[in-house]
Formats: sequence, C-alpha cells, structure tokens
Amino acid sequence: MRRPGGWWRVKSTPEKVETYTRWSFHFFGVIEILALGVTAYGRTGVGLATALCLLVTAHAAVCMLVSARALDWTRGRRPQPVRQMWALVVVSAVVSTTAVVIAERGPSGEVETAAGSVYGGVLCYAAGVITLGVRGWRRRVAVVGAFAVGAGLLTFPLEMPLLASVVLAGLVMVTGGFLAATSIFSLWLLNAVYALDDAKETRVRLAVAEERLRFGRDLHDVMGRNLAVIALKSELAVQLSRRGRPEAVEQMIEVQRIAQESQREVRDVVRGYREAALEVELAGARGVLSAAGIVSEVTGETAGLPAEVQSALGWVVREATTNVLRHGDAKKVAVTVRMSEGRVVLTVENDGVTETTGDGLPGGPGGPGRSAGTGGTGGSGLSGLRERLSAVDGTLEAGPVGRGVFRLTAEVPLPSAAAGAALGVAS
Repeated sequence: MRRPGGWWRVKSTPEKVETYTRWSFHFFGVIEILALGVTAYGRTGVGLATALCLLVTAHAAVCMLVSARALDWTRGRRPQPVRQMWALVVVSAVVSTTAVVIAERGPSGEVETAAGSVYGGVLCYAAGVITLGVRGWRRRVAVVGAFAVGAGLLTFPLEMPLLASVVLAGLVMVTGGFLAATSIFSLWLLNAVYALDDAKETRVRLAVAEERLRFGRDLHDVMGRNLAVIALKSELAVQLSRRGRPEAVEQMIEVQRIAQESQREVRDVVRGYREAALEVELAGARGVLSAAGIVSEVTGETAGLPAEVQSALGWVVREATTNVLRHGDAKKVAVTVRMSEGRVVLTVENDGVTETTGDGLPGGPGGPGRSAGTGGTGGSGLSGLRERLSAVDGTLEAGPVGRGVFRLTAEVPLPSAAAGAALGVAS
C-alpha cells in the first residue's frame, strides 16, 4: 500500500513543478470566485448575489479548463485549445453583459458596485488566461488590448463618462496584463525546468558515451596494430609457401604467437574495463553525479587497501551510483569510507528515495532498481553485490533510515598486514 503523499514523491522535479503550476492556475479561478462572487453577498440581496456568484463560478470553471488545456498544449500533449478559448470569450461577454444589465436595471446602491466588480474582474481574468493559449508577445498584447477596448465599449449603455470608461479600460489593460505576465512567466519557468532536466540527462548520457569511447579507443589500439601485423605476416607466409620456402612455417608460427598475444591483450583491456577500483569509481561517481546536478560528498581514505577489496567496494559504489541516477529524485549523495577494527566500511547514503524495490535498492514505479554493466557475473542488484562481497568475506546492508533517505553499507574485513597499513594511512 502506497504511503500518504507517495503520489507526490514518485514525481520527478519537472513533474512537481508542472503540478504546482497547474494548480496555481486553478487557484486563480478559486480567487476569482471568492473575490467577485462570494463578496457580492455582502453588497446586495441574496437573489442577485446568487446570480452573480453563479455567473462568476461558471466563468472561473471555463478559465480553469482553458488554462489546463493551454498548459498541455504548451507541453506538446494537446492541440491548441482554440475552441475552448473562443468559448471563454463568449462566456466572458455574456457574464460582463449580464453584469451591465444588472447594474443598469437593478436596484441602485451597492448592487452597482457588485455588478461593476464582476464586470471588470471577469474580463481581467479572461485576458490573463487566454494569453496562455497563444504564442508571441504581439498576439498576447493584442489579446489584452482587445479585452480592454471591449471593457470600455460595454460601458456606454451605462452612460458612464468618457473619462470613467477610459479609466476602466486602462484598469482592465493593467490588471489583465499583470495576470497575463504572471501566467506566461509560470509557463516559461516550467519549460525551463523541463529543459534543464533534459540537459541533465544528456550530460549523464554523454559521460557514459565518453567512457564507452575510451574503451573502444583502447580496444582499437590493441587490435588495430596486431591485426595489421597478422595480415602482413600471413600474406608473407602465403608467398613463401607458394615458392616452397621453409620460412613460411616460421611466419605462421609468428602469426600464431601474435594472435595469442592479441587475445591476452584484449582480455587485459576488458578485465581493466570490468574491474572496479575504489578510487577510480569514487572519482567517476563524483563526476557523473555532478553532471546530473546531484551534490556528492566523498570522505575517507582508500590508499593501502588490497586490490580485491577495492574491486568489491568499487562495484558497490558503481551499483549505488547507477541506481541513484536511474531511480528516485536525489539531491544529495554522501559516500563515506572508514576503517573500524580491522574492517573497511563503505556507506552510500542518498535522499529523494521514492520507493524500495524487491531487491532492496532504491527504485521508482518503473521497476526494480537494477544496474547494467555488472560484468555478467552474479546477476544484478543486491544479490550481485553480495556475491562480489562474499568473495572477500564482506557483508552488505541496505534499507531506508529515515523519511526519503536510503543507506547502503558494505563491510569488508582486512588482512592483518593490509589492515595495519590502511590504519597507518588513515592515522
């Protein structure tokens, strides 16, 4: 069963900003109802106040619909909400005209103030919302200006002075423009957050691609040179064999030796690529996490540790880093290496955990928190790490330690000589 608030924690940062933006637009509609509709009850009779409140509520509902559709259009999920925007224009005209009629033919006094507030308010809100569905500052200015001109023209049946009409039109222009600028800035901020998130993912992919290119370059350096020599000596052996020269056998023996040497060098390259040195993995994790916009803190000394211990703990760092990048929404990762009573303890702790998968690694709704690149031995997840640690008599513990915090702890005993050297370095 998902914990309360889990729907929010499983969202990525851009999705959280989008949810906040969407509900901010809806909140504007709630403010419109409270500011224009509910306040009418204190200014006029119950009947007219109820009519005005219902009109404002209907107008706010259409505004909420248009803002939601416009937000989806901005994110490329829906077509431009042209019909909904024209529907908002019609509803705004109907509500404002009705408010004018009530102000003109209703009882004098406070009812004129209430109807006037509804009249100007709905036009301001409509101008701010419709600008969400258009692109280009000229079109947005034109939308706000059209509502301001319409507000001024609709005042003529009230026989208002020209100066009052101009002032009202200017008020709609300023207020509607402010709401429009606020809404457009919210959309710009949302698009910027999505763009930054895409850039962060691109930087992570580039870091991985750079490592693959390094491996490909090393493999090419080994195989390219040796294959060229093998090709030349094979061609020489063919020519010598056709002439019946005994040196052909020697050339083929040399080809065999170079092929075996190439095989050994390729194995060395692959082994170096698969083996995980703790210091190298810590530096790589720091770089990849930094590229992903995650703050990383690494403390402790790794000098003097045996190679097999460094390899096992390096895999822990690699696996933990991979899962932090693939799952959750971490903002900070802390890695600590310390010596304690002849044992080396590696702790990896991160925040932003959404859920915990079946294998105990931090994960998200997409599936278990597994890592690629385990070298094909021992599977993936905690089972693979425990198998690697068991080879050096190590242990592994993982689990949540607080709200949204996940900790992975690996302990490996040190041989007596190595323990003394490591403790000497640590001191």
